[in-house]
Amino acid sequence: MSSSRRPYRIALNGYGRIGRCVLRALHERGGDGMQIIALNDLADQASVEYLTRFDSTHGRFPGEVRVDGDCLHINGHCVQVLCAPQPEDIDWAALDLDLLLECSGQYTSRADAERFVQAGAPRVLFSQPMANAEAVDTTLVYGINQHTLDPQARLVSNASCTTNASVPVLDLLNRQLGLEQVSITTIHSAMNDQPVIDAYHHTDLRRTRSAFQSVIPVSTGLARGIERLLPELAGRVQAKAMRVPTVNVSALDITLQTSRDTSAEEVNRLLKNASETEYFGLLGYTELQHASCDFNHDPHSAIVDGSLTRVSGPRLVNLLVWFDNEWGFANRMLDVAQYWLQQLDAGK
Repeated sequence: MSSSRRPYRIALNGYGRIGRCVLRALHERGGDGMQIIALNDLADQASVEYLTRFDSTHGRFPGEVRVDGDCLHINGHCVQVLCAPQPEDIDWAALDLDLLLECSGQYTSRADAERFVQAGAPRVLFSQPMANAEAVDTTLVYGINQHTLDPQARLVSNASCTTNASVPVLDLLNRQLGLEQVSITTIHSAMNDQPVIDAYHHTDLRRTRSAFQSVIPVSTGLARGIERLLPELAGRVQAKAMRVPTVNVSALDITLQTSRDTSAEEVNRLLKNASETEYFGLLGYTELQHASCDFNHDPHSAIVDGSLTRVSGPRLVNLLVWFDNEWGFANRMLDVAQYWLQQLDAGK
């Protein structure tokens, strides 16, 4: 972006875990030429201020935060706070936006996605995978397929945190070793669709159980999401998910059947080299004896734990991949947002 250009104007719809992480991450990244000018959430302004200043997972906000009227001041910059329950209740065009980041996770169909454009948003980046590929113009995983983006697209999905974590690993190993079959178990931190104690909370009966008393199997669309990004693996991927009693940082237990013989040393070498070259900043690699909390606030999409790589057969590979399901994903949303807006400028 030219130094003379005004910052790109972005807004957040939904100010929960991902929305607040996006705002914090943008602050920590120095803005990246983008500026949040508005946020929409149903919470009252006192709660918006409080949960921006204090976060049980990521700590105190490293700067000034205060509310004055409908303005959330972040280091002197005003973020307009809106409180509208429906996309049509806001005149998005009047905000002179470059991009809206939809972070509520509530809109997954094409009809619902288009409501934002019909209400004046020029383009929308969704923080969740959609019900089907046709619900958006494209689904992106930064580092994998952002170059396929048509800058004139209006509706784009940022996929899921687990898709962002798994696809770089699978793409690399498929290119280098060939993948015949893939089985993934996501070991995911508790989320806000689970109650603290047993409650009538969800149509999935397992999710009516206390998030912090059990390991709870839940449904997942990860296999579908991977195949959407890596169609060459269609029909070869299976996935299941377990929610565990932690508040952040998740892991993927990945089992792969490769097309040729390999070894743990070769697999680790491929992943480590990729973390230092083509996937630098997106894929991390470690052989230290870590626990999940060590990756809290880690901006990588995924971190391979090479100390736990196993190969038998010698074509059966097992990997453990860590990821901060909040912070890593929020950073990828910002990467996609910045790339999209810069491509728009480049095409002018």
